[in-house]
Amino acid sequence: MLVAPKPRGPRQFAATAGETQPERVAAEMVRYALGGFGDSLSCADPLLPVAEEAMRILEQGALNLQGGGEGSAEAVGWLMLAMSTLLYRSGKRQDAIEKLKATQQVAPSAPFRVTAWESLMGLQMEAGQEISSSMSPNDSVDMSIKDDDLPDQEHLKFRVNAVKGLIALLNGETDSENATLSYGEYLHCVGDFSMATQVYERVLEAMSMEDMSRNLLAAGNMVPEEVSLGATSSYGQLLCHSGKFAEAEDYLTRALKKAEEQFGASHPKVGIVLTCIARMYKLKAKSEGSSSIMVQEGLYRKALEVLKAPAISSEGTSKQMEWRDIISLARGEYAALLLIQSNRKAEGERMKEWAQDAWRNRRLTLAQALEFTEPSKPTVVVDTRIGRVV
Repeated sequence: MLVAPKPRGPRQFAATAGETQPERVAAEMVRYALGGFGDSLSCADPLLPVAEEAMRILEQGALNLQGGGEGSAEAVGWLMLAMSTLLYRSGKRQDAIEKLKATQQVAPSAPFRVTAWESLMGLQMEAGQEISSSMSPNDSVDMSIKDDDLPDQEHLKFRVNAVKGLIALLNGETDSENATLSYGEYLHCVGDFSMATQVYERVLEAMSMEDMSRNLLAAGNMVPEEVSLGATSSYGQLLCHSGKFAEAEDYLTRALKKAEEQFGASHPKVGIVLTCIARMYKLKAKSEGSSSIMVQEGLYRKALEVLKAPAISSEGTSKQMEWRDIISLARGEYAALLLIQSNRKAEGERMKEWAQDAWRNRRLTLAQALEFTEPSKPTVVVDTRIGRVV
């Protein structure tokens, strides 16, 4: 079994005092374009003039720096990655995907190619696109790691294998060795809570020690802020599954605050975390023999509202749906609450039927996902980075 290396911060490839002039210029452009906007780039309130001005700065910078001598290729690579992140934060996921594909074609080195591929896979997973773990990463990424004379090859290979493992989990391939490298989520899913705890804590420790604004080799939903949010949320879920509800509530509340500060209160990522918090209250009530129906219902209603869940009466759950995994899970949990109330059983049955029809997870049925039994048994983990249930 492969062991994940200790998570490292971005400084290996981040802006440092020893950079070339083009790299220093690009770093300043990226920080200006992506920094300081907060939730102004959320899907609910894009403030397009601000985003468009930032995009013009990045595009003009890339044009000016092309063919500018030593460091210019790296500088252009940073700017293209930043463009994809800006597009993603502006709610233009498909445009971000196309920009990452273009970045892969011109990436000057293995770190850039791995970053572009990692970010591309993250956005495609979020969009619910089919990805074969046996066909990714592509040969150019693998070969770039082997051919480049890099002191950090093992860390790059770990990043590639971690994403391959996440793809394997989504495809229901829990026997894949690569899945053990998915930031603890494989261990968590199959019930090895002790090892999963170590991995999550190491990721959180590494993230807490770094200045995330300095990581220019990241894009889309794989930027450090997303990893920090994901690790915080996943660790909160693990604590919940371990019966440590006070600690779980603390970490999930932190995750909610991160999501609201980073994306804005009406962003789908907030709805994803609210779903995790509602599930925590469910397990806590079950463990303590208490009831928190009103609290859970309020959280699920808010989560589904933020996620813009389609009406139950709407046709075609087989059609493309944003955040399908989370909406199906939240509606399944909500239906379970309604079914124990005698005056709302009919409503609960309709919601349950809708959720079952919409559920697409390949590893567990919806019923299995809703019924957490005990540690060491397979369970589901909500990954906030890609908005999927793994």
